[in-house]
Amino acid sequence: MAGRLEGKICVVTGATRGIGRGCAVALAEEGATIYITGRSNGDGELTLKGSIAAIEKAGGVGIGTQVDHGNDAEIEAFFKKVATEAGKIDILVNNVYKIPSPPAWGGGFWDHPIQVWDDQVGIGLRAHYVASWHAAPLLFAAGPGALMVNVSSPGGQSYHFSSSYGAGKAGLDRLTKDMAQELEPKGVAAVVLYPGSVATEFIAAHAEQNGTDLSDSQTPLGVGRTVPALALASDIMARSGSIQWVEDLSQEFDVRDERGQLAPPYRARHTEREAS
Repeated sequence: MAGRLEGKICVVTGATRGIGRGCAVALAEEGATIYITGRSNGDGELTLKGSIAAIEKAGGVGIGTQVDHGNDAEIEAFFKKVATEAGKIDILVNNVYKIPSPPAWGGGFWDHPIQVWDDQVGIGLRAHYVASWHAAPLLFAAGPGALMVNVSSPGGQSYHFSSSYGAGKAGLDRLTKDMAQELEPKGVAAVVLYPGSVATEFIAAHAEQNGTDLSDSQTPLGVGRTVPALALASDIMARSGSIQWVEDLSQEFDVRDERGQLAPPYRARHTEREAS
């Protein structure tokens, strides 16, 4: 049986692991062709080759390109490749992000190297703008119904990790809202995706070291499966410019993760902790 996104061209940035990989595999489950970017090459699991294999196993077509999203020329070359080979983009998922090394968790902004700003805002915000700029003509070529999904975080609304992290996420939320206004005459929607606590490979590794229980966390694939649900929603233009919470989409569209579970709630628990 053909997938509901067969014939659709998708781009997912930063798709060698985490939420990006989850989005790419979820789109593949619906039969899409997915162009992915990542910095990790080679033969391991968490590489471009590993993600392409996962995409193909899920039923999609995967094309991977090694891209450093801190390099504008590499971003431009990638989108030229998509334009030449596919001529359009039906779904763009701006997901790429750079976790500082070491992570900027705790302390004050004065405790962190200034490079942390370039990692979290340069890659987590500016690179999305650059990618969207190059993708725009290809979204227009896809026609009305094309969709841009910008993966953000509740850190855009409340304190998470560091001040530079929050600035990048809040900036991405505002950028998406304003882009949606400019894209509306073209019939292209743009939304912000808000996952909750997600058991990515990075988070899982830290949890194992610290003995943290991740059983109530969302999974990358569970988050990813909300993207095709959004793309197929009949009211997607009415949602344009808004923040879409994964936990709400999971309930609304009965989106379940690989465990067969709806996305565990995050918003209410976090609000209660802040209030206390």
